[in-house]
Amino acid sequence: MLQELLNYVPDSPVLQDRVIVVTGAASGIGHAVAVAYARFGATVVLLDKNVPALEATYDKIVAADYPEPAIYPLDLGKANQDDYALMAEKITENFGRLDGLVLNAAWLAAFMPIKLHEVDLWAEMFTINVHANFLILKNCLPLLEKAPDPAIVVSSDATSKPYYGGYGASKAALDALTDLVMTEYDTPPHFIRVNRINTGPVRTSLRTMHYPGENQNTLVRPENVVGPYLYFMSPDAGQRTGEAIDFGRLTADTVWLGNSV
Repeated sequence: MLQELLNYVPDSPVLQDRVIVVTGAASGIGHAVAVAYARFGATVVLLDKNVPALEATYDKIVAADYPEPAIYPLDLGKANQDDYALMAEKITENFGRLDGLVLNAAWLAAFMPIKLHEVDLWAEMFTINVHANFLILKNCLPLLEKAPDPAIVVSSDATSKPYYGGYGASKAALDALTDLVMTEYDTPPHFIRVNRINTGPVRTSLRTMHYPGENQNTLVRPENVVGPYLYFMSPDAGQRTGEAIDFGRLTADTVWLGNSV
């Protein structure tokens, strides 16, 4: 089943006319997923705080002649309820709908033992990795409830390994939050397909920053893990909800079949 998800290539344009928000769209998995969604017809709302990198994602999508995306700069570490409410208002105003949400943005400040953990860093990681996602969900769920085939996909990376501190705890809390939404929306009248994906280590800037001695050539590239993100966002997933997909550690030679189509 895992290999089938990795190999999934939808019929084009399976996501046509859908509006999908992708957080962390400036780089890494978020960038790759946003481009893949646009390739299969979606209008993607690119959300991140790194505006120059968001513009690069935008330019890549437009240059490929995919549906024009929207850039929505937002600092998840500083935004408040009013900012997220405004985001939902702008989506409604500009698109009139929301069909999908990818909660992918995350922040790992540093590895440190609990007894030496900096309180400010603990709080900031929980703000970005949990509280921001709660506020996005709170403001976007009413829009998703109106969509004909709504879906939420969450990038999971929970760990209880030593020294993962606020990152490990906050990502575990995000998994719990995701599970709550899964169960609250797993039946009509407002069914929403909710699934989480743990791709394992991927060659991203965040990974490189915190594992400087690691050979990056041993890691799978972000563009080769988009298959499951496409599947769970597409109508092909049907009523499959509440799943926690974990790929362990993929090899560097893992290639998404869609790259050769």
